[in-house]
Amino acid sequence: MHRRRRTALVLTAAIAAAAPLLTACGNDAHPGAAAVVGGQRITVGQLENRVEEVRQAQRAAVPDEAQYQQVVSSTSGLTRDTLHNMVLDRVLHRAAQDHGISVTRKEIQQMRADLERQAGGSKGLETAWLQKYGIAPARLDDNLRLQLEAQKLAAKLGTDTSRPAFWKALSKASEALHVDLNPRYGSWDVQKSSRVDAETPWLRETTTAGGLPVTA
Repeated sequence: MHRRRRTALVLTAAIAAAAPLLTACGNDAHPGAAAVVGGQRITVGQLENRVEEVRQAQRAAVPDEAQYQQVVSSTSGLTRDTLHNMVLDRVLHRAAQDHGISVTRKEIQQMRADLERQAGGSKGLETAWLQKYGIAPARLDDNLRLQLEAQKLAAKLGTDTSRPAFWKALSKASEALHVDLNPRYGSWDVQKSSRVDAETPWLRETTTAGGLPVTA
C-alpha cells in the first residue's frame, strides 16, 4: 500500500476509534460547550452541525430507509467520535505549530489527487472516507490537512504516527491547550490525547427520527 495512504489511514483510524459509551451529564462549567480547547469553545451547536453533515451525506449515499437506519445504528457513536476528531484536530495543529510545521493548499491537493487515483475518483474517495471514518465530503480536505500535519510532525520527530514519540508531542500540546470536555462527553486524557468516558452506565445514547444522537 502506498506509504502516504497507509499513514493517513492509520491516523484517521486512530481518530475514529474513540468510543465506548456516552457518559455523564453536563454541568454549569460548560454552558453550551461540548469542549474548550486553548480557551476556545467547541459549542454543542457546532458539534451537532458537524454530525448532521455526516448524517446528510450518509442519507444521500444510502437513499433506502431500511439501509440508512442500519448505517445510523452502526455509527451510533458518531457524536463522540466527531467531538474526538474536532479536539484532536486542534491538538495536532498546535503540536505542528510548536514544531514549525505548516501545510500548503498545494500539498493537500496533491495528497487528494493521489488518494483519488487509488479510490477510483473523487466520488470513490469521498464515499470511502464517509463509510470508514465518518468524514463528510465537505470536510475531506480538512481531514487531509490533518493527515499531512501528522506525517510532517512524525518525520520531524524521526518516528511515525504509531510510535510513543509522536503521541508524546500531542500530549504536550494537549496539556498546553488545557483541553476540557463537557462531562456529558467524557473527559480528555492528556497522556493519550484521547477522549475517555466516565462510568455512568445509566446514561445512554439514542437516536432521533432524523438520525441525530440525543442523550437519554
